[in-house]
Amino acid sequence: MSFSTKLINLLKTDPRFVDDEGELVLAAVQDRAWKIDHGLVKLLLSDKEIKAKFFDEIEEHWIFNINTFIDYISQKNFLDNSYTRFRNRIGLTIGGKYLRERGEVALAWPYKDCVLEGGQTKEEEKRKEIFFNEVLAQDEINRLLDPKVLTNFTRYTANGKEKVTDFKRDENGVIRENLIIKGNNLLALHTLKTQFRGQIKLIYIDPPYNIEGDSFGYNDSFNHSTWLTFMKNRLDAARDLMRPDGIIFIHIGDQEMHYLKLVADDVFGRDNFIATVPRKTRSGKSDVPYKLSQDFDWMLMYTKGASKNDELFQRTVERKYYKTPDFPNDEWRLSDLTKQTTIEERPKSNFTLINPRNGQRFLVNPNRSWAITLDTVDDYLRKKKIVFPGDYDFLDMERPAMRVFKSEEIERKGDDFDKSYVSSDFLNQAMDELLKSMINKKGTDEIVELFGKKAFAYPKNELLMQRIIEYTTREGDIVLDFHLGSGTTAAVAHKMGRQYIGIEQMDYIEAIPVERLKKVIAGEQGGISKSVNWQGGGDFVYCELMKYNEAFMERIQAAKSSEELVQIWREMAEDSFLNWYVNPAMPEEAVKDFIALGKEPNGLEKQKHLLAELLDKNQLYVNLTEIDDAQFKVSAEDKALNKAFYGEAYHA
Repeated sequence: MSFSTKLINLLKTDPRFVDDEGELVLAAVQDRAWKIDHGLVKLLLSDKEIKAKFFDEIEEHWIFNINTFIDYISQKNFLDNSYTRFRNRIGLTIGGKYLRERGEVALAWPYKDCVLEGGQTKEEEKRKEIFFNEVLAQDEINRLLDPKVLTNFTRYTANGKEKVTDFKRDENGVIRENLIIKGNNLLALHTLKTQFRGQIKLIYIDPPYNIEGDSFGYNDSFNHSTWLTFMKNRLDAARDLMRPDGIIFIHIGDQEMHYLKLVADDVFGRDNFIATVPRKTRSGKSDVPYKLSQDFDWMLMYTKGASKNDELFQRTVERKYYKTPDFPNDEWRLSDLTKQTTIEERPKSNFTLINPRNGQRFLVNPNRSWAITLDTVDDYLRKKKIVFPGDYDFLDMERPAMRVFKSEEIERKGDDFDKSYVSSDFLNQAMDELLKSMINKKGTDEIVELFGKKAFAYPKNELLMQRIIEYTTREGDIVLDFHLGSGTTAAVAHKMGRQYIGIEQMDYIEAIPVERLKKVIAGEQGGISKSVNWQGGGDFVYCELMKYNEAFMERIQAAKSSEELVQIWREMAEDSFLNWYVNPAMPEEAVKDFIALGKEPNGLEKQKHLLAELLDKNQLYVNLTEIDDAQFKVSAEDKALNKAFYGEAYHA
C-alpha cells in the first residue's frame, strides 16, 4: 500500500472528511488542519509512518508541521482516481494545487464572505440539486449579480393572455405592475434593485428549513454554513429593496431559527429586530424524539430602519359592521368585552354577567377582567350595548361581546374611525381564530380546492397571509415573496389590493402559482375571498430571467446516462462560457477518465457535478449589458421591453 493510499484510508475513518458517496473531501481536511483540530492531529499521530512524515520531534514533544501536511494533500496526484484525474486534465488545478484551496484563511463560518449560487427545493418537491449549488469566493465573482435580461413577457388578465407593450409607472417613476418572475431568486433580487430599491413595504418568505428530508442538499461538508450563506446572500439583497419602514417576515423551523436570528441581526441590525411570532403547525404527534411534540414553527420579524416610535402595525381594512332591524338607523360591530387587566387590579369588574333573555351566566376570565364594572353593567344592558350568544343567528359566539355603533366611532375618531393601530403582539389579538386556521392542513385544503389535488407540499394558508398583510401594509403598498412556492402571498395580496412581486425558480411556477393567480383574477371564492368580498379582476405580468449557462445546468441535471453527459460536454465546449481555468477542448485522456468515473458507485452524479463545475457561474443568465451581443440572440421585442422595464438603467 502506498503512503498516499494509507493516508487517504486513515482520513476516511473520520466521518467529517467524507461525502455521501464516501469520497474524501479535501476542503474539510484542509479546514481542520489550519485550525489544528485535535481530532485530526490525534488521527495522524495514530500511524507511525504518517506521524514521522508530518510531525517534528523537539525535546520529546511532537509538533504538527501544518504546511508540510497541507502541501502534501494539495498536490496534484494525491487523490489518484478518475474523479481527480479528470479535474487535473481539464485544468481545474494550477501549479499542482487546487484552485479552491483557501488554507491561509480560517473562518469560524467558512463561507461567510462568499456567495452561494444555485436554486433550492424543499420538503416533498424532491428535485434534488446537490451538484447544482456552488460556493463562490468573492474573487471568483465579476458579473454574477449584474441585472439580467428579461424574456418571455406575458400579461395575464380576465380576458386571458395579452402581449406586454409597456409598464405602468407612478408619478415617481416606480413600476406599478404585479410581477411574477421565474429564475434564480438571488439573481432576480439583484435585478429588481434597479427599479425597486427602497420601495418594498413587506417581504414574506418561507425558505427551505434545512431539516432532514427537505433536500436542501449541498455537496460539501458544511451543510449548515452553506445554508447560512444561502440565507445571508438573499437577505442582504432583500434589505436593499425595503423601504426604511419596511418589514420582513422570515418563516423558519427550530433547526436553524436561532442561527438565522444571528445572521438576520447582522444583516438588518440587532436594534431593528421586532419580534418572534409562533405559528401552530399541528396538534401533537406521537412518533417524535424524546416524546416531545414540537407543534410550532416561527416567524422572525425585522424592520429595515423604522424608529421604535413608528407605528408599523396598523389595521387598514374596513371593519365588519352589521345592519339589523333592531337598529335600522345605525350599523354596529362587535368588540372585546374584556380588558388586559386582572380582577385583582379591577375588583369592580369581578362579577358574573347574566343574560337577561335566558338567564345564562358568564364568569369573568380570572386572567383578564370585564371591560365594564358592576356599577355600569345595567346601563350597558339597557342601551343594548352587550351582545350575547344566540342573540343573532348569523353570529357564531361563545362569549358576550361589546356592541360598538358606527355613529359613535365617527363622532369619536372622525374620518379614520375604521382604522386603528395594534401592538407588536397583534397575532395574539385573534389567537383563537388563527390557531384554528394557521395549520398546514388548512393551506393544503385550499390548494386541493383550487386544483382538485394536493399540487404542492406544505402551502401556507390564506388567513395567515391576510393577517400579516392587513396589519403591515396599506392598499397599493408593494409585497415581495422570493420563495413564492404555491403563490399564497401573491394570491392574498392580489385580493387585498396590494402590488406584489413573486420569484420562483422551479418549473412548477407556471403550473401552480401562475395558474392560481389566473383563478384569482377570474374571481375564485376560496381562502379569504368571501371575507374581503373578492369578485375578481386585476392582472399581473409574468417574465423570466434569460438563461445561458443555466440551460446547460438544467440539461446536466436531467441527463440519464454518461453518453448523454458526454454529448452535453461537447456542446458546452463549443457554445458555453467555461471557467477561465478550464481547457475549452476535450482532451482524449480526460474523456476516458470521465467515462471511467461514470462506472464507479454514484458515477452519474459525480459526472454531473464535474460538468457543472466547468461552467462559469457568472454567465448562468444573460447580463443586461450584453443584450446587444449577437451570440445571445435577444429578440427586438425583448430588447424593447427590457428598455421599457429598466428605463434609465438600461445602458447604465
